[in-house]
Amino acid sequence: MQDDAAEHCARLARAADRDRFLAGLYAPPRKRRRLFALYAFDAEIARVPHAVREPMAGEIRLQWWRDVIGGERAGEAAANPVSAALLEAVAESGLPRRPLLDLIEARGFDLYDDPMASLAALEGYADKTAGTMLRLAVQTLSGEAPDALIRHAALAQTVLRIVQALPREAARGRLHLPLDLMNDFGADPADLLAGRVTPELQAVLANLHLRAREALDAARALLPDMPTAALPALLPLAPARALLMRMERAQDPLHPPDLPQWRRQWLIWRAARDPSRLF
Repeated sequence: MQDDAAEHCARLARAADRDRFLAGLYAPPRKRRRLFALYAFDAEIARVPHAVREPMAGEIRLQWWRDVIGGERAGEAAANPVSAALLEAVAESGLPRRPLLDLIEARGFDLYDDPMASLAALEGYADKTAGTMLRLAVQTLSGEAPDALIRHAALAQTVLRIVQALPREAARGRLHLPLDLMNDFGADPADLLAGRVTPELQAVLANLHLRAREALDAARALLPDMPTAALPALLPLAPARALLMRMERAQDPLHPPDLPQWRRQWLIWRAARDPSRLF
């Protein structure tokens, strides 16, 4: 991997998700570069919906990435530091390309104002986005991916991200809370989009918090199945339980809490020394 491309990916990974960047530093140097290439790609895809005003413009950008992963646009791919580093990382680690295409397809949902239809749709979205990145990162490091653990971890990670993004997405007219869950608790999407916090909305969020907690518990139970070499791929989840506890205590879901960076870094460091504390 060219040094300039690798450094570009490392900077992009650090800016997009500091937890993943810090966790990646625990990987062996050569594999670390591959991780950062994956993370930089993920950051590029995730920011497409926020970088365009019209869905069609986003679809064009996503199609470019589909073409690159499919082996087209070789000249353009070589000139782009993220795509060049990604393709090299895929080749060096023997990673499958289909999951990368599935991730792009799933991120297409974020271009539109369509609500998340159901809990099943949320689980599928989580598996194809966060799950794909976790799975490929684990394969990069160890060649083995304990699928059940990854699915649980990805669901917890996605739920926390959706809850944290709730005010920003609602201000844009987007609703990522599952509609079937909203209906079960009698929550009106119009209230959320208007910035109104209701008991029904709080019940929906409490249920999502519970699902995230159960997912973390299930992932923790499967930790003995995780290859030791895969740990850096999962370390970004080390702050998840502490963040979830803060969310459960929060009174205003339109101002979700976060953890200070120093505590996130300390939780990652602690889990790196003692993987039993990961989830």
